Amino acid sequence: MANTYVKNDIHLVFHVKPKATLMLADDLSQIFSYMAGIVKGIGAKLYRIGGMPDHVHILLSLPKTMALSDFVRTLKSESSKWIKTLSPYYGGFSWQEGYGAFSVSVSLMDKTIHYIDNQASHHQVRTFMDEYKQFLKANGIEYDERFL
Repeated sequence: MANTYVKNDIHLVFHVKPKATLMLADDLSQIFSYMAGIVKGIGAKLYRIGGMPDHVHILLSLPKTMALSDFVRTLKSESSKWIKTLSPYYGGFSWQEGYGAFSVSVSLMDKTIHYIDNQASHHQVRTFMDEYKQFLKANGIEYDERFL
C-alpha cells in the first residue's frame, strides 16, 4: 500500500490539579478558544472542546505522526502557561498529570459532540468523578480508586 490512512478520533478528558486554582466560568470560552488554537496548531482536527471550571473535554482526530502522550503534554503545557497570563488569579493554576483518552467510533461522533456541548446539564446530576468512572468502565479500563 503506497499511502497511510489513519482516522484516530479521541475523546480526551483531563482535570485541573486538586487544590489548584479552578478556571472561572466567565473565562471558559476564552480558555477553550485558546486551547482549540493549540490543538489545530499541533495538527489535530478539532471537532469539539468544552467542559467545566475544573475539567475539559476535547473531541479530536489525532495526527498520524504524533503520539497521544506528546499531544497531551504539549496541549497542557502551552495552555497552562497561557492561562496563568490571564490574571493574577490564575497564579496557582495547573493541570493534573493524568488524563483519560477514549477512542470514538464514527457512529458515536455526534453523540459525543452533544455530550461535550451539554456539560453544564450533565454536571447538575453527576460529579466529574462519577462521569470519569463511567467512561473508564464503559471502555473496559481497570483502575485503582486511590489514583483517580
